[in-house]
Amino acid sequence: MSKMTIALAGNPNSGKTTLFNLLTGSNQYVGNWPGVTIERKEGYYLKDKEIKIVDLPGIYSLSPYSPEEVVSRDFLIDEKPDLIINIVDATNLERNLYLTTQLMELNIPVVIALNMMDIVEKTGLKLDIKSLKKYMKCEVATVSALKGTGIDELMQICIDRVNRGKQEYVIFDENVESKLNEIRDKIVIEETDNDYRWNSIKLLENDKKIIEKLGLNEKDRVELERVQKELFEEFEDDGEGVITNERYNFVSSVVEKSLTKSNKGESASDKIDKILTNRILAFPIFILIMTGIYYVAMKIVGGPVTDWVNEVFFAEIIGENTRNFLMSVDTAPWLVSLIVDGIINGVGSVLGFLPVIAALYLFIALLEDIGYMSRIAFILDRIFRRLGLSGKSFIPIIMGMGCSVPGIMATRTIESEKDRRMTIIVASFMPCGAKTEIIALLTASVFAGKWWFAPLCYFAGILAVIISGLILKKTSMFVGDTTPFVMELPSYHAPKFSNIFKVTWTRIKSFIIKAGTIILVATVVLWFLMNFSLTGEFHEFSGSSHSILEGIGKVISPIFTPLGFGNWLAAVSTVVGLVAKELVVSTYGLVAGIGADLTAESADMINYANLAFTSVSALSFMIFNQLSIPCFAAIGAIKNEMKDTKWTLFALGYQIVFAYCISLMIYQFGRVIVLGDGFNIWTYISIGVALIFIYLLFKPDPNKSKSKE
Repeated sequence: MSKMTIALAGNPNSGKTTLFNLLTGSNQYVGNWPGVTIERKEGYYLKDKEIKIVDLPGIYSLSPYSPEEVVSRDFLIDEKPDLIINIVDATNLERNLYLTTQLMELNIPVVIALNMMDIVEKTGLKLDIKSLKKYMKCEVATVSALKGTGIDELMQICIDRVNRGKQEYVIFDENVESKLNEIRDKIVIEETDNDYRWNSIKLLENDKKIIEKLGLNEKDRVELERVQKELFEEFEDDGEGVITNERYNFVSSVVEKSLTKSNKGESASDKIDKILTNRILAFPIFILIMTGIYYVAMKIVGGPVTDWVNEVFFAEIIGENTRNFLMSVDTAPWLVSLIVDGIINGVGSVLGFLPVIAALYLFIALLEDIGYMSRIAFILDRIFRRLGLSGKSFIPIIMGMGCSVPGIMATRTIESEKDRRMTIIVASFMPCGAKTEIIALLTASVFAGKWWFAPLCYFAGILAVIISGLILKKTSMFVGDTTPFVMELPSYHAPKFSNIFKVTWTRIKSFIIKAGTIILVATVVLWFLMNFSLTGEFHEFSGSSHSILEGIGKVISPIFTPLGFGNWLAAVSTVVGLVAKELVVSTYGLVAGIGADLTAESADMINYANLAFTSVSALSFMIFNQLSIPCFAAIGAIKNEMKDTKWTLFALGYQIVFAYCISLMIYQFGRVIVLGDGFNIWTYISIGVALIFIYLLFKPDPNKSKSKE
């Protein structure tokens, strides 16, 4: 067979990326909310390497309103694949077939892949495939991307269809067709141009991108305005509205002729959603679910499993055995210290909390797979809308729980530039995998046995997003109308564990690679700074060794004294955490032995490290590290997405100042209320900061004032 390129196009949640994985064997991430596939992905059909499969972003139409729609549209128009597989969610035909009508106008053969037919049958609906094929003028195949059925039949239909005549398109009302013919005859002169139907429709819709691409002269523009004006006078709507109405009229008639509804009543998903998306119960249920996840991860997994990994695997099996072996062959003391105390303890202190991270990744992947994550976006849309954001902003924020970088990149799916920039600024407030390690460290040392500390930090991240949204949306930079949030809620389904484990492993692997590269190099540097004095002599670290690291820490520690963690170790950990948050844990692992053996009561350095924190200062320390700049990789992602140096600096500056102010108030108020200490100058400053926050939160909203006008 000659080479062939097939594009996969469809609505979000239609099963497109799952189908791509089945066709190519790829391990692409599959999420159950819109916007996960942001850029196109390519692979080759497993059974024929001559067939290239291109997975396009999930879209609702080919109108260029969002970045993913632009990516899909540009590929289809400019690169002209040989065939389009249009994945259609059979449970929501009307919404999905709207895109089909647009794809048919590109003069590229279209094959409809009806997905989720098993769910359709369970609901008692009956879909006549022959009738659908007849009216849509496309080949139709039934598949189940989740179960992997119908794939071979689909590909055979595609191979048979690719060279068999042009693709027919939808014929609109005769008056609309008359206007399209006028545009085609008088403006789009070359009928040999394969895009003449598409171009005619887009010109009638006044599509700026097509007008610019065709380079219309003044005469053509005048003619186009005349046709558009006549259409408006006849239909009392603009070109885009008329064409949209024509598409939906056609799709509705096709569905009416092809789909027979039963009287089975509500589907199982509808019944579940009556509870999970209930206006009153939805948010409390969400809180209970996330609290339960953290309870299992921190209390059940983070207890016995993490203790064994830290105390037995890294401390005894690897650490002590390596130390004994090196000493038996007369290895230099500094090299023993580097390998055991530096590399093994440093990297081990990070990987020691991997069971907690893996448990969190597993539960989040499970919620994504069964369809609950998209419900959370729907639930939080009510809250986010009051912040000048939409529920779509929740998608990057929740993705940031794995890593801030993909969370920041996911903001590309947000149409409004204002919303997108605000989301970039706040997306990293949630505890990512690396920050979860700091939570686990403090839970094991300072907050021993207090599992609630972990969910407290999680909801502190959500609260930080809410506070920031309320403050930022009232500034001149972010004033404007909120973008409407439109989202399909996929049907609930049984989890596909192969997909869940694949997603979990991909995230864990990324975490391990980071620990094995950046963290390894950083721990070696930290070991050097810790074990060499200011005079350049090697001294195995102790409380009185006066290392280079201690010297640096004492210089920067006054910055953090008002926040309650002005000891040099906490200050150094916070600063190196700007490179990668895992380094906060590995720094404590190197200096204090934490992570290697958290329960060694006789270790002076562990006591020294733990006594550096009270419960209040530990909370302040955690919140500052959670809300401030995530890591160097995230800084790069922010710069790449902002595409503007000033906006990048503003985002980073806001995160640092916001984190400092919140931590200042936590420590100063907690010091007085919880620890019973007296007032000082910083207490009064924190009161002033609190009053400023209250003013910013409750000052009049310019958006509401504008709407009243």
